[in-house]
Amino acid sequence: MMNKLKVLLKHLWLDASDARRAIPPDMLQRLAQRVAASERRHSGEIRICVEASLPASYLWRLSKLNPMRTLTRQRAVTMFGKLRVWDTEHNNGVLIYVLLAEHAIEIVADRGVARHVSPAQWQAMVARMADAFHDKRYEDGLTQALEETSAVLMEHFAIASKPDSPPVNPNELPDTPLLQ
Repeated sequence: MMNKLKVLLKHLWLDASDARRAIPPDMLQRLAQRVAASERRHSGEIRICVEASLPASYLWRLSKLNPMRTLTRQRAVTMFGKLRVWDTEHNNGVLIYVLLAEHAIEIVADRGVARHVSPAQWQAMVARMADAFHDKRYEDGLTQALEETSAVLMEHFAIASKPDSPPVNPNELPDTPLLQ
């Protein structure tokens, strides 16, 4: 009971201003530029969402049957839908979701990408980034997430360009990370 109260207080204490402190404007701009540069090389779409804490509606469900890991994944999937990452022409959107209160990261990939990359591969990628997030090195962790996600998208969704013409690749989703 006391542990649940601590978790509730931690999440209720943090808000969007904490996300903005963790990801200041200059870092936000660099991350947006990295997303844009990545998306010029493949047809996939990458979104980054950084939340300071879970909404209270998630926290009330915290229990042994719904541990924080499960709630974090559920929230990432919800944000995947809310941000319309699923709504790309080739079903190859990827959401990189960060929950600051728990120093957690989730990667949610649309069905076009999921055909090529197993959940175990995404989990291995997340595990490699965990150290940076636990040390509050968010830019390092997000940059690594972008690089590894880009490599996956390049492998399966590289843009084939025609000679003497630039590749056609509409930008379907915003490049700037969402902070909340």
